[in-house]
Amino acid sequence: MTITVITGANKGIGFETARRLVERGHTVYVGARDADRGRRAADALGARALLLDVTDDASVRAAADRVREEAGHVDVLVNNAGINQPAKAVEEFTATDVQRVYDTNVFGVVRTVHAFLPLLRKAGAPVVVNVTSALGSLTVNALPDSTTLLPTWVPLLAYNSSKAALNVLTVLYAKSLPEIRISAVTPGFTATDLNGHSGTLSVEQGAEIVVATAAAGADAPTCAFVEASGPVPW
Repeated sequence: MTITVITGANKGIGFETARRLVERGHTVYVGARDADRGRRAADALGARALLLDVTDDASVRAAADRVREEAGHVDVLVNNAGINQPAKAVEEFTATDVQRVYDTNVFGVVRTVHAFLPLLRKAGAPVVVNVTSALGSLTVNALPDSTTLLPTWVPLLAYNSSKAALNVLTVLYAKSLPEIRISAVTPGFTATDLNGHSGTLSVEQGAEIVVATAAAGADAPTCAFVEASGPVPW
């Protein structure tokens, strides 16, 4: 039995990833910070609802404790939960604005990996998938004209930098935990609530690389930053 935990899985890419992994035979825990939404999503998918707010230490610990009691291990952890930033110019951002985004996109991943690591270590070929964005690429952001590599590039201070931080976390976790396949994957500009459904890709298209990586087991990439078409420059 393949045990998979997905954060932020009650909608969007997380929901589609859960749906397709359930189809592949995974026992999926649908992580959601709202119990009712999580339960409705899990019922629709044939999955298990898991109350999990990545911004809350106690919530993450309780979620890990429940999975430990019910399943004993975790084969796949998909860190999908993420938020966008307030719509304003770079120079208008305060530390509080940035901290809010980081609390989910960066610190939330640290909380979740820390809590679920003992369960991942009990799996035969554990995989961690960090859902990131090409907007977090330092190479892309540093170009004089960033749109030469990413046509949809925008200077989002909190969001872009949070995904860059997540990419570094991915590298450090992968190097420190060689027994776990850990990678950063970008779905591309996918139409979800995160961008007001302005993305050019469908949720089905965006979830493809997440699903493929999550289902790859010992063959999953590690210490890598990838999209559906291949590697993304760091």
